Amino acid sequence: MTENPEIKNVQLPKLYRYFYLISGFLLVAIGVIGIFLPVLPTTIFLILASACFVKSSPKANEWLRNHRILGMYVKNYQDKSGLTVRAKIFNIALLWIMILLSAFYLTDEFYIKIILLLIASGVTIHLLMIKTRKD
Repeated sequence: MTENPEIKNVQLPKLYRYFYLISGFLLVAIGVIGIFLPVLPTTIFLILASACFVKSSPKANEWLRNHRILGMYVKNYQDKSGLTVRAKIFNIALLWIMILLSAFYLTDEFYIKIILLLIASGVTIHLLMIKTRKD
């Protein structure tokens, strides 16, 4: 297994390590559900799971990074190798579809609509600033 040089083993009290480990596996489960539900994002939950594993179990983090399916979500983000143009277009389009549906069909509160639009704008800017790779 290849070790990510940016990740250092942090020694925490045992109770905290268990908390982070359990949280990491819960986040992986949510991320896996997100693969099948287009409304639920996958990558962010897997990145958060990796962060929990870094604090609790480097072995679990390496398992996630080297997983045949889930690993690509985490590695591409952590290694800063970027996203393909297709992935960027898909993510931004899905983001805006879900935000607009939520803003106009799930709430009548004007301030919530504004917050949702601001969040979508911020995430769009973030996605556009991520390095674009060829594939």
